[in-house]
Amino acid sequence: MRAAQGHAGLQDQVTLKNRFLWTALPFVLPVALLAASPGQAQDLQTPATDLPAAPNAALTPATDEEITFSASGLEYDSNNEIVTASGDVRMFREGNRLAADTVIWNRKTGEVRAEGNVAIVNPGGDTAYGDSVILTDTLRDGVVDNLLVVLDDGSRLAAVKGTRSGDLFTLERAAYSPCSVVDSKGCPKDPTWKITAVRVTYDSLQKRVKYKGARIELFGIPFIPLPGLAHPTGGEAGSGLMMPDIRYDRVNGFELALPYYWRIEPDRDLTITPHVYTESLPMIEAQFRALADQGALQVTAYGTHGKRQPISSLVPGNDEEGFRGYFDASGRFQLDPYWSVTGSARVVSDRTFLRRYDISRDDRLRTTVNMERVGVDSYFSLAGWATQTLRANTVQGQQPIALPVIDYRRRMNDGLLGGKIELQANSLFLSRTAGQDTQRVFASARWDLRRLTPWGQEVTFTAYARQDAYHTDEILSTLTPSYRGSAGWSGRTVASLAADMRWPFVGEAFGGTQRFTPRFQVVASPVDGNMRVPNEDSRAVELEDSNIFALNRFPGYDRYEDGARATYGFEWGLDRPGLSIQSVIGQSYRLSSEPALFPDGTGLSNRTSDVVGRTVVKFRRLVSLTHRYRLDKDSLAIRRNEIDATVGTEKTYVTAAYLRLNRNITAQLEDLRDREEIRLGGRLQFAKYWSIFGSTTIDLTGAREDLLTDADGFEPARHRLGIAYDDECLEFGLTWRRDYEDRGDAKRGNSFLLRVAFKQLGR
Repeated sequence: MRAAQGHAGLQDQVTLKNRFLWTALPFVLPVALLAASPGQAQDLQTPATDLPAAPNAALTPATDEEITFSASGLEYDSNNEIVTASGDVRMFREGNRLAADTVIWNRKTGEVRAEGNVAIVNPGGDTAYGDSVILTDTLRDGVVDNLLVVLDDGSRLAAVKGTRSGDLFTLERAAYSPCSVVDSKGCPKDPTWKITAVRVTYDSLQKRVKYKGARIELFGIPFIPLPGLAHPTGGEAGSGLMMPDIRYDRVNGFELALPYYWRIEPDRDLTITPHVYTESLPMIEAQFRALADQGALQVTAYGTHGKRQPISSLVPGNDEEGFRGYFDASGRFQLDPYWSVTGSARVVSDRTFLRRYDISRDDRLRTTVNMERVGVDSYFSLAGWATQTLRANTVQGQQPIALPVIDYRRRMNDGLLGGKIELQANSLFLSRTAGQDTQRVFASARWDLRRLTPWGQEVTFTAYARQDAYHTDEILSTLTPSYRGSAGWSGRTVASLAADMRWPFVGEAFGGTQRFTPRFQVVASPVDGNMRVPNEDSRAVELEDSNIFALNRFPGYDRYEDGARATYGFEWGLDRPGLSIQSVIGQSYRLSSEPALFPDGTGLSNRTSDVVGRTVVKFRRLVSLTHRYRLDKDSLAIRRNEIDATVGTEKTYVTAAYLRLNRNITAQLEDLRDREEIRLGGRLQFAKYWSIFGSTTIDLTGAREDLLTDADGFEPARHRLGIAYDDECLEFGLTWRRDYEDRGDAKRGNSFLLRVAFKQLGR
């Protein structure tokens, strides 16, 4: 018996109570890496097939066991027990949707075949396309011909044939890519990169994908074969090899770094990277990361065995051999809403290791630990730090070790006359293995009262008092006499009274809003015993726009500006659509005739200080300019000239930074040496995804700036030039760099770096 075929437009609905399970072959491939030749893989372009829409109320299955479908025509062959639905077939179950031209169900064999413009959408939004889909037995296992899966994130997986048997899915001659397959005009295009493979096997029980004959194709060209490629699914990171780095430099030769990523737990991982060189022994790198409920921790270590030349040695063959390495760790843990612990450790085996292997260009490494409590009106810190110097001709034994450093502060509102009071207690124990040791403790109190006058003036009154106690020894090991202080115990009393007035005026000007704010400050500070105490933290002093109105213009606690002074200046600003100009300028005058505590050349050694200022100009997002300067009080000669400028967009821009310090400071103050340098950089986007970039640093310091230098006034420090490609799914860059400085076995010369990063591709 054969049922009559429905007429065109007829919507017949059949509810099947059998256990009919079909699937869209859930291959979510977050990290595929490689492939076969272009002719082996399926097309990644989306076919012209209508997607099945969500079912209406009449077609929504009543239970998960039910399947509902609609079609233009329905036939039932009772002799052979074959059900055929044809013409715009739609099937629905458990949120899954299927569309096809024809669906044939053989009830005897349990086979269900969907043919013609097949499209399947799962509840997650992934879409599978195919010419035909065959499901067998309980409709759990099956075969798909010419499969294309478009995942919810836009990634695509295509295969000539896909099969499922139990928990195993197998794709034959498959390709995967997260890249767009259409251009900005909607026309079809090949993806930037794709992974092809002879066979892809997915174990749904273990959630893992394995590849056979995998290869990456870049711009249609077979690129890197990766035999044995495997990774987990579900969008999470998994253990496996990562993309290699390729580099060349003069000292180490060619370098190949091949990282291996080990996902220990969801919140812990370890990356081990062997570095192989043609001109040096191999090096191993390891990085461990952990994320806990209270904080995070990362530890990085490098290790190798080889020869090194001391940084200050000029004798050929004066090499040392042994272990070389670097350790870098940092972490922070929030113990409760108030208490936290922060720490970092940086230690290296020798002074040239970091530069030779291009890990860092720092010339000092600092290890710190700090336990803090931050309250609403209080702060407590128990800290410590140590420094390792990498500078030539600097003795490590003279580097300070601070342990402990204790600081406590308490702020109280509604103090005297309605002002604010802040109390502070601080102690420091500073030791050196071959230098001066210093211990310091002080207690201070500060009172601030801010008021507005009827004329719009903002007036702030400040009173400050502090008592210090110091102990120091081995003072002769400090080369600069003004830093030593007196051996043994010494004390100092600090007091300050200050009044600060700002009077802002606001009005319209130049099509925008203009602000002009004159400022005047008077400070009186009787200080007893300034030179009796050692100077550990107030050495690099200089008059700047940032400290011209400060209560103490020394940067630390060990020196405090004494005497009486008046400081005056103004702030000016203009804001209009797309344009902002901000400027500040100031100068001070010592009211007392006692000799100044500041060294010559700092801009503060005479009764009248130098003039300092800052101007910031911003025009839309195209121009940003910052100019800081210091002018000689007598000749208006430029003693400090610092310019930072950026012009352009995010994709095409030029940056420039210039610094010249011409302060005429005596050579014995090693913390205040004059210098001159310029840094230039830029990027030019010459095509939609292509750009070139470069940067340079040039030391312009000569005898005019620093009498101790032997430079000729124009010495390049390093250059960098490269080309980059960057689209929605690929980053590619080739960089050339040249260093001009020899530091031990870190020699000057050229280096090249090739970097390829496949976006949207997990580990």
